[in-house]
Amino acid sequence: MEAGRRAPIAHLVYVSVAQPAPMMHAYVDVRARGEAAIAAAGLAATMIRPWYVLGPGHWWPLALKPFYWLAEQLPPTREAARRMGLVTLPQMVAVLVDAVENPPAPGTIRVVDVPAIRAAQLD
Repeated sequence: MEAGRRAPIAHLVYVSVAQPAPMMHAYVDVRARGEAAIAAAGLAATMIRPWYVLGPGHWWPLALKPFYWLAEQLPPTREAARRMGLVTLPQMVAVLVDAVENPPAPGTIRVVDVPAIRAAQLD
């Protein structure tokens, strides 16, 4: 963060993780601390929060899609299922390009969660 303040950088893009999460507590905690440090530094930043990115060599979670669908239909689990949904590599690329091309205002933090990642498309 000190290097970012000194440089100064105009916009930081940070790939974090969906939060809160019922598992991977240490990983989620480290990512949340990273986000907090960026915010405390006053940097303009985009925090991208995927849960799991599907792509080459990472297709096994497709077997979970029926469970995700069911969880999204039930009110008690809907929000968590959407927050921790699966995203594709092209969706991640699209949201990264958008973050670079459309930075937030100076000192502003923009959070891009799974539903927004899923909606991202390259033009």
